[in-house]
Amino acid sequence: MFRLLFLLPVILCIIWYFFLKQNGVPIKQGKKGFIYILAFSALVLGFFILMIQVTQN
Repeated sequence: MFRLLFLLPVILCIIWYFFLKQNGVPIKQGKKGFIYILAFSALVLGFFILMIQVTQN
């Protein structure tokens, strides 16, 4: 599962892109959503890295 974690931001960004297109919102206006998606994904990745470090000691 950890190997496929890089797909999380990719899939979420694609979904966000199609949501913006469906509702007629320009990409520039929806840029903040992409930033939130990347920040959330970095937080999840950081959590998993921390848990790996904690459980290996």
